[in-house]
Amino acid sequence: MEPLNPPSVAIDGDAIRKIREEKRLTQLYVSKVVAVTTDTVSRWENNRYPTIMRDNALKLAEALEVDLDDILKTDHPVDDHPSQKSQRKIWTFLLFLVGGVFLILVFLLPQFKASPVPVLQAKRLLPPYAAPGSRILVQAVLSAEMPLKGMILKETFPIGWRLLESNPVVSHLDVDAGVARWIFRKPTFKTRVFYMLEVPGDVDPDAEVIISGELIANPEGQRSVASLHSVGIMQVKPFHWADRNGDQIIDDLEILDVSDLTEEAEPLDLDWDLIELIWETGAYRWDPEINQFIPVEAFHK
Repeated sequence: MEPLNPPSVAIDGDAIRKIREEKRLTQLYVSKVVAVTTDTVSRWENNRYPTIMRDNALKLAEALEVDLDDILKTDHPVDDHPSQKSQRKIWTFLLFLVGGVFLILVFLLPQFKASPVPVLQAKRLLPPYAAPGSRILVQAVLSAEMPLKGMILKETFPIGWRLLESNPVVSHLDVDAGVARWIFRKPTFKTRVFYMLEVPGDVDPDAEVIISGELIANPEGQRSVASLHSVGIMQVKPFHWADRNGDQIIDDLEILDVSDLTEEAEPLDLDWDLIELIWETGAYRWDPEINQFIPVEAFHK
């Protein structure tokens, strides 16, 4: 009996190229998600391969963030068979039969129905303060309740805010649009992403700082998306990101927290020497003319 889904499908190279360029994605980014070479992606877009394996087509659609039908040719059916119409009737009958049994079970055995449990969870840990012209550390904590073949983290920053470095290294960065993407192959159940952001020097202190993001995966062949929710409120004020309570002092507990982050976020430059000097000196002040924190004696505060 012929399968409902043929093993290979006919792709539309022109549509693939148009979608990729509209979304401002590179062939390198697409090749990493699909796990093929950039030359293969180029051949797909130039219709050098009239058909490809369905699994690769599904991965390609995921990379382009579209449905599979959007990249398939509609006038070139693949793996057609003379008996396809009769086989389709048989499968249609079987599907109706299975659907009827399922509905009976749902109505007769409601006690076995369970609410779906979210597969993905994602949160963003923001520092409480961001001084204009300074660098701040942001964390993203990603988790899954089942093994995944891969997932993509996408973060979008406010206009003018710039990603300087990250651990792990960002897979794709669109500076103009303020969008960063990370690709993970066979991620652990809990994954952490650390990145440094540069705050614009002319940022409005009264403006609401919004960083949006989403975690995308494909467990069990079904696309799953989780939004990143920020934990804590970040205010634009002349305080160091490590100064949790905004008292212009980095105390013992605060420097211990930074010390732990230094190990976890390695090799990012968290400016540990300055933080340690502020802790030893007793306090600090923000110099807006040079956009730097200046260690000072506590009684000068």
